[in-house]
Amino acid sequence: MEECISVFDMLKIGVGPSSSHTLGPWRAGERFLEELKAKNLLQSVTRVKTDLYGSLSLTGIGHATDLAVMLGLSGQDPEYIPIANIDGIIKTIKEKNQINLGNEFLIPFSFSQDIVFNKEFLAFHSNGMKFTATLENGQEYVATFYSIGGGFVVKEERVNAKKKIEIKHAFPFPTDKAVDVLAYCIAENKKISEIVYENEKSMRTPEVIDHELMRIWNTMLECMYIGCHTEGILPGGLNVRRRAFNMHQNLIGLSNYSDPQTWLEQIRLTEVKFRQILKWVSCFALSVNEVNAALGRIVTAPTNGSAGVIPSVLMYYLVIENHDAGEKEIKQFLLVAGEIGSIFKKGSTISAAMGGCQAEIGVSSSMAAAALCEVLGGTPEQVLMAAEIAMEHHLGLTCDPIGGLVQIPCIERNTMGAIKAIHAAELALESDPKHAKVPLDKVVATMWETAKDMNNKYKETSEGGLAVAVNMSDC
Repeated sequence: MEECISVFDMLKIGVGPSSSHTLGPWRAGERFLEELKAKNLLQSVTRVKTDLYGSLSLTGIGHATDLAVMLGLSGQDPEYIPIANIDGIIKTIKEKNQINLGNEFLIPFSFSQDIVFNKEFLAFHSNGMKFTATLENGQEYVATFYSIGGGFVVKEERVNAKKKIEIKHAFPFPTDKAVDVLAYCIAENKKISEIVYENEKSMRTPEVIDHELMRIWNTMLECMYIGCHTEGILPGGLNVRRRAFNMHQNLIGLSNYSDPQTWLEQIRLTEVKFRQILKWVSCFALSVNEVNAALGRIVTAPTNGSAGVIPSVLMYYLVIENHDAGEKEIKQFLLVAGEIGSIFKKGSTISAAMGGCQAEIGVSSSMAAAALCEVLGGTPEQVLMAAEIAMEHHLGLTCDPIGGLVQIPCIERNTMGAIKAIHAAELALESDPKHAKVPLDKVVATMWETAKDMNNKYKETSEGGLAVAVNMSDC
């Protein structure tokens, strides 16, 4: 039976810099608290220790995994926590050697001893973590979680990281592959976005769906706005200077606005020359991932490291392609993007620790290409073709972050993924899908085979590629 993955599973609001290394461990900490509460053990806990394994250990410090664990165990919600509060919470834990477990009980906590980095890999997944709670009676409660990409967290009881043992909900149009989506579109004479919307309606009211889709977009827009209006050096030690600020200033010139929405309208009024179009796209993508690198609020799309591709391509559509577009087109875009992302998650992976950067930038580019193709008038066949083209030219892309930070080459890769997505959509719109040689499902399967063949040192471990060719001291 097909796994039912919602658009809101693929597009989550959270905190940077990584969905698998930050958001996942954060959510795992919350899940551990829920288990303790369910067993009526939370009030009996005297100590909590967290062991991080594999990729979570090798690049955990650069990805703020240790901070995410503390925030999760503190009962903070990454979707709603005020970003300005994060530093204060972490500072208090370190200085007082205490953690407010579940935001309810203060217990001793040593930052240097209660979070342990273990380089060995657990068999189930490369992003493993084990929480151990010591109770008043001396007994221990232990739970192991795996962050499988995009903020998804599973337990070891799952037989396969991409399949659920128990399907808790059935969509009216369940899909496993792209061919399933296309069959529904043909049978129902609907666009892909309309099929996805019907599936979402089986779980939520139209009002909730519309509200949540626009909340996702407004978070993306605010993220781009913040990134374009913030200058300085990114944290982490690489001394990477923010570029979106200067690029934006050079592009927009003297303009008057005071909030993200009026900023959007101002850009629409700006006379954009042909050679500036790609600069705008790059600016939007850079802005998102600079915010992400600074532990800002972003939308996983489908991951934090690739969070800039979809908003920058959607922004391109709104400010370059269609000045009359509004909420209808924004929702349509996000629905299609979410569906394509779910196909990759079911058939391959969206975890760089499992598949390299093809699983992040490649998938996000594919999602954006498909979404752009539909809002530009593409048929379902052309939409799937756009998704295929975008991923085809990301196959084999490695993940080798310098210093384990989501900065180099991650930030620039979002600009490349966005530009490729636009080109892929345009190529699909100018093509007859009847003559297509490679279906999307074949590319999804090929990506998974490529992921399995890829050397582990190129899978978000910082043990190969640029991560070893360039030393932190060189920066």
